[in-house]
Amino acid sequence: MNELKAKTLEQLGEELKNKKSELFNLRFQLATGQLENTAAIREVKHDIARVKTIMSQKAKA
Repeated sequence: MNELKAKTLEQLGEELKNKKSELFNLRFQLATGQLENTAAIREVKHDIARVKTIMSQKAKA
C-alpha cells in the first residue's frame, strides 16, 4: 500500500491498466479451464480497488 501511495497519478494509471489486463487474462484462463489458483482473481480485484482508492485520494488532494 505504501509503494502505491508513493507513485504519481500517471504511474497509478499504468498500474491500473496492468491489473485490469491481468484480470482479463485470469478470467480467460478460468473460462478455458487452465486457471489453477482461483484466489488470484480475488487478489487482483482487491489490487484494482486499492489503486482506484489511492487515485481518487490523490485527485482530491
